[in-house]
Amino acid sequence: MIRKVTLLAVGALMGAVSVSAINAYGSSAEAAGTATYRQLAIFGNVFERVRAQYVTPPEEGKLIESAINGMLTSLDPHSSYLNQEAADDMRTQTRGEFGGLGIEVTMENELVKVITPIDETPAARAGVLAGDFISEIDGEPVRGLSLAEAVDKMRGPVNTAIELTVLREGADQPLKIKVVRDIIAVKAVRYRVEEDVGYLRVISFTEKTYDDLSNAIETIAKEVGKDKLKGYVLDLRLNPGGLLDQAISVSDAFLDRGEIVSTRGRNPEETRRFNSRPGDLTGGKPVIVLINGGSASASEIVAGALQDHRRATVLGTTSFGKGSVQTIIPLDAKTALRLTTALYYTPSGTSIQGTGIKPDIRVEEPVPEELRGRVKTAGESELRGHIQGENENDEGSGSIAYVPPDPKDDVQLGYALDLLRGIKTDPAFPPNPDQAAIKN
Repeated sequence: MIRKVTLLAVGALMGAVSVSAINAYGSSAEAAGTATYRQLAIFGNVFERVRAQYVTPPEEGKLIESAINGMLTSLDPHSSYLNQEAADDMRTQTRGEFGGLGIEVTMENELVKVITPIDETPAARAGVLAGDFISEIDGEPVRGLSLAEAVDKMRGPVNTAIELTVLREGADQPLKIKVVRDIIAVKAVRYRVEEDVGYLRVISFTEKTYDDLSNAIETIAKEVGKDKLKGYVLDLRLNPGGLLDQAISVSDAFLDRGEIVSTRGRNPEETRRFNSRPGDLTGGKPVIVLINGGSASASEIVAGALQDHRRATVLGTTSFGKGSVQTIIPLDAKTALRLTTALYYTPSGTSIQGTGIKPDIRVEEPVPEELRGRVKTAGESELRGHIQGENENDEGSGSIAYVPPDPKDDVQLGYALDLLRGIKTDPAFPPNPDQAAIKN
């Protein structure tokens, strides 16, 4: 399967993430026992033996970092240590902007292929075109690099220059294109008008998501006209999650009242409830939410809230099933701890950890023959060491995470559009708010 990323997406930020201001040197919850200190002494002894006697001198910093990562990854798949590079990358993703060129790329025949230059970005202004192949970056061959490594080389500080060697169809020889990096603001929400329906695709939950969504809804309403607008499709497929507060804000955009989500930590007093405020940005227009196996965590919070309140009909296949919240705890000025601190619950009081959101209308997306066997079912329940969900069973969570690149081939989207236009009917659409599954 062709892997497509923007210059931002070196690593997907999967999860509902909360940023914490916890003191880096805060005291532990309770004093460690004698046995624990004895084991820490053993660890110190092992470290000294490796440092002094291993066949080649090891990097001591890497030994410590690996030990920390080993401790955290033994907890669950989503807790981890963020060194300076990882912490910087996490901050870049949550901001939704970065220093780069502004091109969407994939890897083809060991070269970086430009899918499209983003409008009004350095790459577009420098003359990079869709279909160009990048063979060298600052004189270094691309062959032998992974896509992530090539993307990392193209990202960098604002106002620094980079030279791309480009192979272009019809050109007699490679082109040398100089591009000066600038701040690239990536839209967290992409939208378009499908005749009389508004299409909203939430790509990730960054600091910009709610504002992008609000602007998209307003633009669509003006373009189509409130009287002619049949409703909205909210596409959360392939959305790996992001910031918890943005998931709450996006849910709130469609709700007038009621609980959106609750998070429950280790102790009962750590339970937090988040409620919506009056005001539905769509004016109560019908909404259909699309999900699949690539819809995780923050996107599941939105789908679960709108489903439980019967504000929207959820269509597609079972979501990923990641019902945990990670808190980013700064350790010092450069590093941080990403720690699972709570599970989240939908307004009905249901944990979807290891089970996922089940659609109201199940519609499978056919996988092209050439991709069959290569696109596999993915879900939290399949991850080694995942936290066992209280509702988890043998069925597990997740489903195929595939969306056709051409909307004309998109069966799930087509089904949603037909429902909104009245071409198709289903008992689950429109949903009945009087049947809301809300736990008091």
